[in-house]
Amino acid sequence: MGRAETNTIAAPPPGSSLRTVPLRPLIDIAQPRLALTIEVEGGRPSGRTIVHDGDVCRIGTHASNDLALDDPSVSRFHCRIIPDPHGWRVEDLGSLNGTVVSNLRVLNAVLPVEAVIGIGQSVIRIRSTSTTDKELVSVTPQFGGLTGTGRTMQKLFAVLEKVAASDINCFINGESGTGKELVATEIVQRGVRADKPFVVVDCGAISPTLVESELFGHVRGAFTGADRDRVGAFEAADGGTVFLDEVGELPLAVQPKLLRALEQREIRRVGETKTRKVNVRVISATNRDLEREVNNGSFREDLYFRLAVITVRVPRLRERLEDLPYLIRAFITQLGAEHSEHLFGPDVIEELSRHEWPGNVRELRNFVERSVVLQNSRMSVIPPPPPSVASGARAPDVDVTVPYKVAKENLVDGFERAYVRAVLAACKGNLTAAARMAGIDRMYLHRLVQKHATRDQVSSPVSEPSSAQQRKPVE
Repeated sequence: MGRAETNTIAAPPPGSSLRTVPLRPLIDIAQPRLALTIEVEGGRPSGRTIVHDGDVCRIGTHASNDLALDDPSVSRFHCRIIPDPHGWRVEDLGSLNGTVVSNLRVLNAVLPVEAVIGIGQSVIRIRSTSTTDKELVSVTPQFGGLTGTGRTMQKLFAVLEKVAASDINCFINGESGTGKELVATEIVQRGVRADKPFVVVDCGAISPTLVESELFGHVRGAFTGADRDRVGAFEAADGGTVFLDEVGELPLAVQPKLLRALEQREIRRVGETKTRKVNVRVISATNRDLEREVNNGSFREDLYFRLAVITVRVPRLRERLEDLPYLIRAFITQLGAEHSEHLFGPDVIEELSRHEWPGNVRELRNFVERSVVLQNSRMSVIPPPPPSVASGARAPDVDVTVPYKVAKENLVDGFERAYVRAVLAACKGNLTAAARMAGIDRMYLHRLVQKHATRDQVSSPVSEPSSAQQRKPVE
């Protein structure tokens, strides 16, 4: 498992140069919000109008969507409309017949104030309006190990408070580095199962042939190498919680067995005929878009809804840039580097707010650590993205005396070697975390490591976290 980001708030020392935004009093989040008026003009149910004032508006044929259409040419999860700094943005979810805006099929597009969208045989008209209705949310700068004073995080804290008080299965979705495991930990520690076992299973770090054994256990002789009985994660967590990290990596062949465990509350060890009753709460997380996976058939729809009884979306760091000063102060405190606060003055915070932060809070923490070590907090400390010829960067030098195929292979090999070395160094040799940061399959990254023999070239050896770790809640 990659290490979760633990963020705490420390009081600023006298004369500190790291300025933070003053906390707002009690309940005051009365910012203008965008609302959607959606009218179905063609298709079924024609003439229907809804007003949506949530964060995400999902459209498709499945009944769980915010707008469910009765149209066989529309996918179960066809598209969604989400807030954007410029208004609203429509995202196609890998639908079969596509999403059309202004006669153009789009995958991701910012919508004008009024737009007509074609979805299958249906036509919907969308109008964006503003509202200044007050949204009463208690301003709490900290939720356990989570930190945030902006509207986005305050809404998340309010949701987590309710989720923690319940005992239903929860699905956590968010980009890599946003702190999904930390969210799961806070839910467990505030719940009724806080004093029960908490077992973590990293589905992305287990060989597909061993996933079933990791989850449900096996008996001696069940397969080659099974020299003794083994208790699986569900049995080990009986009475407590199982956290399925990167559940989107779960092999399709194992998904029906997990579904049965959730529905029947019973499991069967590999190689055994009898079933065993278990009582566990399942919290799952992934950076994958499971609605897309359901559409393309790589994730079972019935399992998705069993896992996602309630969905918690962890915001990206670029959606909560107002929290940068608090997060930086938290990391400085954890590092015991209060003497380095002068590195993060207002000009640096302003510069950091213009960065995209593709690695989210994990990337910010790495940046703070590097800044403290190098005593340099300029953006040049953040590795730049690879150059792109399309963006106007200078093309690489070409030796025309070398055959095209050989020259191309040399160029690709050089890039692979440099990228693998850099991503492993950034993740301190943790192969699973490096694969997540790179957005590639862990086994593919492992092959690249072997190919380029980079294990001895990084600052720390490649490490493999345990795929199933039983933890005790923090006292």
